[in-house]
Amino acid sequence: MQTQLLRVGEAAKRLNVSRWTIYRWVEEDRLKATKIGKGSLRIFQNSIDELIQQNRKDQWDLALPSSR
Repeated sequence: MQTQLLRVGEAAKRLNVSRWTIYRWVEEDRLKATKIGKGSLRIFQNSIDELIQQNRKDQWDLALPSSR
């Protein structure tokens, strides 16, 4: 299986966040990335998929209090 790498701008567009958020999430280990060459950062597509899956609203336990 081939690993897909995304540029920071591509990852930001897919997640609808800023480039700086992507850099911060990499620093916080919320996204996995690698450097290519002298500093070009690439984000692993599977880490984006995992982040989306972990934060899906339909996965949340929405135990809302009853209004009665």
